[in-house]
Amino acid sequence: MATNNPYQSYQANAVQTASPGELTLMLYNGCLKFIKLACKAMEEKNIEEKNTNLLKAQKIIQELMVTLNMDYEVAKNMMVMYDYIYHRLVEANIKNDVAILDEVEGYVTEFRDTWKQVIQLNRQQQHGQGGHV
Repeated sequence: MATNNPYQSYQANAVQTASPGELTLMLYNGCLKFIKLACKAMEEKNIEEKNTNLLKAQKIIQELMVTLNMDYEVAKNMMVMYDYIYHRLVEANIKNDVAILDEVEGYVTEFRDTWKQVIQLNRQQQHGQGGHV
């Protein structure tokens, strides 16, 4: 028997109605969440939980890599950074190294914050064009 979980319905609807920019923001936020959960699991010596969360973070980085439009120079630079982050996540998992996770979390946070600013600027430009002389 299926249960109706309003939160799951809300999440599914949020993903289905999100713009590509908002989806990218969701990916960054998800990656940060899984890095934090992995860090907590490392501190608690919960190897299975650490591994599960780092694999999820790696999959998000892979998704971000796949969606890059390589026609732009900035995308080539992002690919290098995503590749670095991906390999550091693997290394953190193998070595159980919280310091690597702290480093990677810093990069992903910077990308997320920059992306959030881009979305806000786009919204301002879109709304600023309508009706003003």
